Amino acid sequence: MTWPPGDPNQPQGQPYQQPYQQPYQQPYQQPYQQSGPPPPPPMPYQQAPYGDPYAPPPKKSHKGLIITLIVIGVVLLGAVAVGVFVLASYAKDNVIATDLKLGDCITEVPTSTRVLTLPTVDCAQPHGGEVYAVLTMPDGGYPGASAIDEWQNKCPDELQSFSPEAMADDSVGVFVLYPTQETWKQGDRAVTCIATLEPKRAGSIKG
Repeated sequence: MTWPPGDPNQPQGQPYQQPYQQPYQQPYQQPYQQSGPPPPPPMPYQQAPYGDPYAPPPKKSHKGLIITLIVIGVVLLGAVAVGVFVLASYAKDNVIATDLKLGDCITEVPTSTRVLTLPTVDCAQPHGGEVYAVLTMPDGGYPGASAIDEWQNKCPDELQSFSPEAMADDSVGVFVLYPTQETWKQGDRAVTCIATLEPKRAGSIKG
């Protein structure tokens, strides 16, 4: 500790000085040395005992896939064959309404107001209806509902001409197919008169 010069509180005599001390030094030590020879360097990567991890995967057999595809193909061909058979049978036993002709017999009389096709059958088999007249309306613009009604009303007279016995039979009715405004544009001019039979019967009503 020292006092600044000229300080009146400074004590007389020599100024106080801190005694000199040697700076602390760590005692010298020899560097660490391992006893014995140095360890060997690490070995390079070695393959695991379970086989080569990079070996190509085993080839898959396509035999099962081929068999499956063959089976699917056979099933599809069978389905197509059945579909063709069903369509052929349907086309054979069904006639477009505008293609009905005199003497055709149908298995069932339609109940809907719009008829596209009708199931036909040989008249020797039991059937529910028989076409006894096909009237052809004149060409021109669509004549309207009143003209259509006039042509429909001709069907009872046609039944009288075709089979007087059927006209007198109370179990025989009349069903008429006629052109609509849509089918008229497609060339439909036919008014088809069908005798309905309840119960069904075999043979023609003409006798």
